[in-house]
Amino acid sequence: MKILVMQHKKIGDVLMSSIICNNLKKIMPNAEIHYLVNKEALPVLEGNPNISRVITLHPKHRTSVRTFIKFALQIRREHYDIVIDAYTKLESWIIVWLCNAKRRVSYRKKYRTFLYTDNLPRESVKNTPPGRMIDLKLLLIQPFLNNVVPERHPQIYLSEDEKQRAALLFKKHHVPAKKNLMLNILGSCPLKTYPLEYIATLVNQIVSQVDVNILFNFLPDQKEEAQKVYELCNDDAKKKIFFELSNYDLRTFIAIMNECDAIIGNEGGAIHMAKALNKPSFTIFSPWINKHDWSTFEDGINHVAVHLSDFKADLYMNTPDTEHKENALELFKELKPEFILPKLNAYLAYHFWQHTD
Repeated sequence: MKILVMQHKKIGDVLMSSIICNNLKKIMPNAEIHYLVNKEALPVLEGNPNISRVITLHPKHRTSVRTFIKFALQIRREHYDIVIDAYTKLESWIIVWLCNAKRRVSYRKKYRTFLYTDNLPRESVKNTPPGRMIDLKLLLIQPFLNNVVPERHPQIYLSEDEKQRAALLFKKHHVPAKKNLMLNILGSCPLKTYPLEYIATLVNQIVSQVDVNILFNFLPDQKEEAQKVYELCNDDAKKKIFFELSNYDLRTFIAIMNECDAIIGNEGGAIHMAKALNKPSFTIFSPWINKHDWSTFEDGINHVAVHLSDFKADLYMNTPDTEHKENALELFKELKPEFILPKLNAYLAYHFWQHTD
């Protein structure tokens, strides 16, 4: 049995969709499972024993229609028995059509049901404790479950060597031996980034309440913005921030995150990766992102999430989603730190010892 799973969206989507592969291996242990993803998502899949092969979709494959078709024809030569399309866009439709596997599974969508043998209705998935996005992924393996209880948690696999190298980095940067807190201070774009002066206020509050080492997570091209957050923090906070323990490759970041005790900050791939490492999380959602769809494993204790609609529901009455995105920057300013701090203080009190200086 040879199975292809496709998900070539962003890193968080690829990681969450990896539970499809994990569960297929549990259901069909002798199956050969291939996973088609974008190049940038490879680090979150390294070492996953449930995936026989990762097929990489490179930018070069998208330079022309001819180039992409050539890539898709290479995939067809694998002669898959089952193709599961978690991406559900034109690129994956082409691959599904060319592969012509015996079983072709995806979400039900108008005008392309003819491509699939199994068209599964998204509306059948309700909000559950793991989160709607998790259950939407699991919907795609429903035809194969046969009463098997699925594993809902995505996992990231680190080698002992990677863990040891991360520990050495902490020593190299002279990080004291106490609890470590990762802060995802910047989102993947401005519309998903909590205002910098607000995030600095939260950092100052964290330092005033608990005695922890603080690490900033940001991409190399975000260093200037991260430096702004650092400069906005007070002197006590700056003493606790290990600013240079960042800007490493994604796999090294994952290993560094594994050395941390929790993560706080903007919703995005870093939060999903931390959860896949079984780390507690406190997530700040952008005003235009649907928290009910994207918040996963939220239980109010280990995983806490906040959204402007939690505090100012009236701003979301009778307004379309497109308007929320257009006004995201202004709406984010409405999510003032004083709204977040009671929940954040309770989260810190539960997961870290109280600061007693």
